[in-house]
Amino acid sequence: MTSFLLDPFYLIVDDAAWLERLLPLGVKLAQLRIKDRAEGELGEQVARARDLCAAAGAQLVVNDYWQIAIDAQCDFVHLGQGDLDTADVPAIRAHGLAIGVSAHDDAELERALSLAPDYVALGPIYPTLLKQMAFAPQGLDKIGLWKRRIGEVPLVAIGGLTPERGRAALAAGADSACVMTDVLRAGDPSLRAREWVEATEEWRR
Repeated sequence: MTSFLLDPFYLIVDDAAWLERLLPLGVKLAQLRIKDRAEGELGEQVARARDLCAAAGAQLVVNDYWQIAIDAQCDFVHLGQGDLDTADVPAIRAHGLAIGVSAHDDAELERALSLAPDYVALGPIYPTLLKQMAFAPQGLDKIGLWKRRIGEVPLVAIGGLTPERGRAALAAGADSACVMTDVLRAGDPSLRAREWVEATEEWRR
């Protein structure tokens, strides 16, 4: 099984084209999260993202489409709680893929931990624009509480983060700060991604 290349800056993109633009800026951990595309296009997107990340020495995580990830010989998938209802986790493991799992409350955390995940994502830490959430913002205190509970399992913080909030989440106990809209919807996404890389490098030092 591929070991999780953990980086404090975890970028989510909704199209592989973003990776060609943003990976050269120092992004080392990226998730491809695509919704509402035809299966053939999904396969092309995953394959392109796989090749771009491999060339850049970055870790690719495929959101949701675990069968496509297996077929494309990717090595990491991310599953939400809804995805877990239909995902064949034993098959994913049998093909050597690592698994990240989203969790929003204690019950979901226990479900995630029962799968021996390669990371758990906690969110939303702050209000988020990405999608309507059934869960209230968790806040920084929850990060420390969950990190103490899960021990050596990496904890990813997500939801409403900016570079400053990302550093605060890392200081609170998160191993990685995950972001999508703050970069992709920025006036200058490349500049914003660079600010994230610099901010998390500062924290790492």
